[in-house]
Amino acid sequence: MALDGIFLRHIGKEIENIAMDAKVNQVHQPSRDELILSLHTKTGNKKILISTRADSPRVSFTSHNAENPQTAPMFCMLMRKHLCSARLCGVRQEGLERILFLDFDGATTLGDRTKITLCVEIMGKHSNCILIDSEGVIIDALKRIDLTLSSKRLVLPQLRYELPPSQGKLSLEELSAEETAERILRNETMPLDKAMLCTVTGVSPIVCRETAFRATGQSDILVSEMTSEHKQSYLAQIEKLREITLSKEGTPYILKDPTGRPFDMCFLKAQQYGESAVLKEYESFSQLLDDYYYERDSIERMRVRSRALSKLAANNISRLSRKISAQMAELEKSRDRESLRICGDLLQANLYRIEKGAQFVQVENFYDENMSTITIRLDPAKSPSQNAQRYYKDYQRAKTADKILRVQIEKGKQELEYLETVADEINRAESERELSQIRLELVDGGYIKPQKGKQKPPAEQGPREFEISDGFTLLVGRNNRQNDMLTLKLSAKNDLWLHTKDIPGSHCIIRTEGKEVTDSAVMEAAQICAWYSKARESSQVPVDFTLVRYVSKPQGSPPGRVIYTDQHTVYVTPQNPEKR
Repeated sequence: MALDGIFLRHIGKEIENIAMDAKVNQVHQPSRDELILSLHTKTGNKKILISTRADSPRVSFTSHNAENPQTAPMFCMLMRKHLCSARLCGVRQEGLERILFLDFDGATTLGDRTKITLCVEIMGKHSNCILIDSEGVIIDALKRIDLTLSSKRLVLPQLRYELPPSQGKLSLEELSAEETAERILRNETMPLDKAMLCTVTGVSPIVCRETAFRATGQSDILVSEMTSEHKQSYLAQIEKLREITLSKEGTPYILKDPTGRPFDMCFLKAQQYGESAVLKEYESFSQLLDDYYYERDSIERMRVRSRALSKLAANNISRLSRKISAQMAELEKSRDRESLRICGDLLQANLYRIEKGAQFVQVENFYDENMSTITIRLDPAKSPSQNAQRYYKDYQRAKTADKILRVQIEKGKQELEYLETVADEINRAESERELSQIRLELVDGGYIKPQKGKQKPPAEQGPREFEISDGFTLLVGRNNRQNDMLTLKLSAKNDLWLHTKDIPGSHCIIRTEGKEVTDSAVMEAAQICAWYSKARESSQVPVDFTLVRYVSKPQGSPPGRVIYTDQHTVYVTPQNPEKR
């Protein structure tokens, strides 16, 4: 997916048409690499998203609501100071470079009118958002670039803004189609699309391939293999591309593979893929970008934010697994404790035969029907009586260890099961609020040290709620503490409780309201229950269901753990309730 200079030109046109003279109401910074400008336009409120993330840099309108941190970052506060109440008075692009300038008519702290420019550079991992004053001096940047990062171009407060170094490519704006085509065709040893890519600015690889394909029927033909007819057709395609560039009249298309996964976008109706790609046309370039990146960025944003919690859960699971394995190995050793008692008894019965300082003794085992002879190891530094007492002590120690280890192993397994449910919840968390609730749960459980000072607790989120077959309502817990509350406090005794069998997942409740639950409602609820579990990507997932009256919580058990009886089991394929 490449947002090239011509594509950016179309986005600039959309912003200019919709948001010119719009007033900046608010500025938000949802993440380190993203900014959102809330604007009041003539047609209502709009939001411009600016992303400088290396894998998805862009600027466009967005309809999605991003979750903002409780405390705004410093750059966001600076943006608010300079841009809030300012009006958008210009949208500029430097040639066909991937740089968009948004000019705002604002005011100084003394009330004097001034121009503030927000420069958005869309350049892969070098993407940036820079605030510039009316004199062209940098106020600040989302990403500061000092000498440790670049010796060619510094981006720091109080320095004059300079454009990135030019690549020396041709611009479709400045040259005619004939001159452009002639310069491209000089590269006779190169494929036609590569020749265009290294010669013309503002075009992405898909545009270069498409232009070559429309002219020659091949997207990777060598320049030296082109016929005169090919060259004439190529000139016509360059002319069409130039017209689209100057008129800004391209059409937004997204390309999807046969599985429905988007893999590229373009302002041309791409023909090069034939039937191996599905094209979807959009009403606007902003809507195209919004649809493609929103779901992917939401997943990535949550992955980054949940990384610390995931690592914490994984480390505790690993530590606890090792501890349980060591305890089970020790328990296995204690199972042979009867041999220790027998050795003690045999030594006690044969004290008169044991010489002081002996390292071992052979005695008849009167516990054996055949009175077999066994060899017992001795400590030469101890007396025969002390050796017998040592075996008795070892026996008692092993007997006590057996009782303690069984209890510890059971508690450890319960804790391990709990931590696995937490890890699953972290992976399935859909918002910062959900992660905050999980973090609070881990603080209460002693896995995380509470932060010093008064911390504002995260706002409580209710359980997920879905309407399912035959008018029933399904409630789904978001975390272990909410699972307990949902099952044990908020549900009626005759409501139906569902949970994946022996698999970490959410507690689910079908509100019966005195009615008998239909089979179709149970199956649909089970599919959703399986979706909100660790088995989301599996099939034939076992889901248990029973009445809430048969569900109880063992005393002292960790959050989310319950026991139940009188259950039935169905096998289902998980279904995303949002895509039913």
